Amino acid sequence: MKPSEMRNLQAADFAKEIDSRKKELMELRFQAAMGTLAQPHRVAQLRREVAQLNTIRREQTVSELKNGASK
Repeated sequence: MKPSEMRNLQAADFAKEIDSRKKELMELRFQAAMGTLAQPHRVAQLRREVAQLNTIRREQTVSELKNGASK
């Protein structure tokens, strides 16, 4: 998912997206430990997406707080 698509998510969707990526990341870690990991690049990709989702969620929270405080 591109960051521009992430910015269009609702607040509740952020939690679902983060949880699903963390679950997939955990499954990939188990596969890596077992030696059956088919796509090792996917681990880094998922970590990056989780970080991007958290960053965008935080940016939106801060902007809402600033907009609420200025009114």
